Amino acid sequence: MSIPHKHHSPGFLTLVNDAKSRVKQIDIEQYKNMPANSHVLIDVREDNEFAAGHAAGAVHLGKGVIERDIESAIPDKNTTLVLYCGGGYRSALAADALQKMGYANAISLDGGWRAWNAAGLPIEK
Repeated sequence: MSIPHKHHSPGFLTLVNDAKSRVKQIDIEQYKNMPANSHVLIDVREDNEFAAGHAAGAVHLGKGVIERDIESAIPDKNTTLVLYCGGGYRSALAADALQKMGYANAISLDGGWRAWNAAGLPIEK
């Protein structure tokens, strides 16, 4: 389920599509069927986006720092990580990087924050 997004440059979309060819993606319906204790939900958006509102229970590791901080925040590389951003682009890039770091179960939530809100899932501010 792709949620409409803002216009992105062709170069960015090429980079994202390349990452998406390697990472597992799930949509919001698949996410809703995951047991709550089976994964860590990670918000990779910017600090101001997270502060304005985020998925209930999400850990914040912004895309700009996730590679630097993930090993201390979540040292078990077998942990299932579900990453989300605004629409599923930055989360795909982050999941790709985490896979390269040995996190075999990094998943990108297609539709991201927009899909989360459209589904009426719980949020925190």
